[in-house]
Amino acid sequence: MRYVASREQKTCMKELCQVYSSPTEESALIALDKLEEKCGKKDSLSIRSWRQNWVQASTFFKYPDEIRKIIHTTNVVEAVHRQFRKVTKERSIFPNDHTLKKCSF
Repeated sequence: MRYVASREQKTCMKELCQVYSSPTEESALIALDKLEEKCGKKDSLSIRSWRQNWVQASTFFKYPDEIRKIIHTTNVVEAVHRQFRKVTKERSIFPNDHTLKKCSF
């Protein structure tokens, strides 16, 4: 989403969700085409990235729905952990818990 203008992100995220939640790879490609129609003209770099990396991204659709849900959850948790590591890497010692909370949120 870093390549999408902030005013367009909500619309594009809704369309991108359709790509992720597609039951098959073929329906995901159709959803990607719709995403390109709505968001691609202004933000072609983001769509181009999806198209270039489709071989790697399409392996996601070979997993059953239960596994896909776990992958989504894991990605979110890893993103939060990445933010925590970024904060704690700069400062390894915190005087108290309150200081750590202030730095991380």
